[in-house]
Amino acid sequence: MAFRVAVVGGGASGLACVKCCLDEGLEPVCFETSDDIGGLWRFKENPEPDRASIYHSVIINTSKEMMCFSDYPIPAHFPNFMHNSLIMEYFRMYADHFQLIKHIRFNTKVLQVTQRSDFTHSGQWDIETESKDGRREKHVFDAVMICIGHHCHPNLPLNDFPGIDSFKGKYFHSRDYKTPEEWRNKKAVVVGIGNSGGDIAVELSRVTKQVYLSTRRGAWILHRVSEHGLPFDMLKNKVTQFQRNFLPFGLLCSIFERRLNRRFNHSLYNLEPKHRVFSQHPTANDELPNRILSGTVQVKPNIRKFHGSLVEFEDGSRVEGIDLVVFATGYKFAFPFLASNIVSVDDNKVSLYKSVFPPELHRPTLAIIGLVQPLGAIMPISEMQARWATQVFKGSKKLPSRSVMSKDIKSKQNAMAKRYVTSQRHTIQVDYANYMDEVADEVGVRPGIIHLLLTDLRLGFNLLFGPLTPYRYRLTGPGKWAGARQAILTQWQRVAKPMQTRPCGETPATRLSSWPLLLTGCILGLGFYLNRAKLFP
Repeated sequence: MAFRVAVVGGGASGLACVKCCLDEGLEPVCFETSDDIGGLWRFKENPEPDRASIYHSVIINTSKEMMCFSDYPIPAHFPNFMHNSLIMEYFRMYADHFQLIKHIRFNTKVLQVTQRSDFTHSGQWDIETESKDGRREKHVFDAVMICIGHHCHPNLPLNDFPGIDSFKGKYFHSRDYKTPEEWRNKKAVVVGIGNSGGDIAVELSRVTKQVYLSTRRGAWILHRVSEHGLPFDMLKNKVTQFQRNFLPFGLLCSIFERRLNRRFNHSLYNLEPKHRVFSQHPTANDELPNRILSGTVQVKPNIRKFHGSLVEFEDGSRVEGIDLVVFATGYKFAFPFLASNIVSVDDNKVSLYKSVFPPELHRPTLAIIGLVQPLGAIMPISEMQARWATQVFKGSKKLPSRSVMSKDIKSKQNAMAKRYVTSQRHTIQVDYANYMDEVADEVGVRPGIIHLLLTDLRLGFNLLFGPLTPYRYRLTGPGKWAGARQAILTQWQRVAKPMQTRPCGETPATRLSSWPLLLTGCILGLGFYLNRAKLFP
């Protein structure tokens, strides 16, 4: 009898879940409320209720090598930071390659997910769905994977802005922003300095008379283009991960803040927050400093109140004639089809073992996939979570006792509260590298770098000093992929490929990627030479 798994949501996480179910011999059925895959990354001019929505110009903040699924590299000719239309193209290629579409039921909404009466014995679930034409169906599944993300329900705290009812212009949440054209020669205020707020402020500033970017705390601004013009996330490796794990937090912050301030002085630009750089989810925006320097964006404090079309800020400054206010104030997440005793969400806080499993269930047959906010791409994380969850469903992997899971959850919540400023935005944060390794250990796919340094020196060096691309988790263990080694050894070639539009000799990426290997080889060689007497008595 086939083990049937319901997958709720056909976005990036849902696609990974369907594929992982098939890899493990399970039978997935994916329920997607819309008529297409893609979730958050599928642009639509008119936002649909209870669905994520993006603006037309959105470009992802993680590079293609870091965001791809671990056994399906993004084509070399695709740009390193992709427009949402190219992300959708990649998803379609992935779905076609692994024949996922036939397992998806489009235009089908999940109304209710409840435990069956014999759940303590069977672990099964009753699911009620509704089609586009209103037809309802009931199903029985052996397990459920929920992949609806955390960008569905906009947070619009209008009560925090006295006088908003008197505002004579137009206001809306960033979810409803699409293009800037209608605001040409107008004045706009953008509230919030997260990634959406920064992007929208920059885009509006190209056509408006003036943009005011309002922020309560300020922010540290990262940039996609890093040293030598390479993607910033491709310069992190196992060595930098080790440094972040073992150096004092304050020292790490000081080092990184100094680097960011060398690019532009955050205090001079009225952006520097009181909190440390690693105490808030950072904002990635290459263009914002230039727009501030050009005067088209002015950074302002929080809004005190509205008077018609006049906006008063907390520093007492006032701006008249405001035509538009965009609230880039984040999102709330919820699971309306689940009973609160199964997964309880309170002020964007949820208790899940390693961000996946509710610890109180008698049977581990429910997994929440993709409910994390990393500094990095969600796709490899969702895939890793799905690989783990499907093995738990099969019984190949076991979860610890409830008390152990609850202790782990509490420990992580305390660490998060200690590190991050209090905000709804910081309830599901994870550090990409550490979290991937943690879940990879559960799956049994974390590569042994020391072993590889002794048996496959070139690959071992690339794993130690190269970028933390997801291919490394396909080298060994369940789901091993024969192409993983080659994907790792050719990743810098794919970084360089889309930029090689005019021949000019050897690519910088190729030259840069080799120096750590040479340096390490010299250090190891020197170490062997100096300790030859001890090593070879």
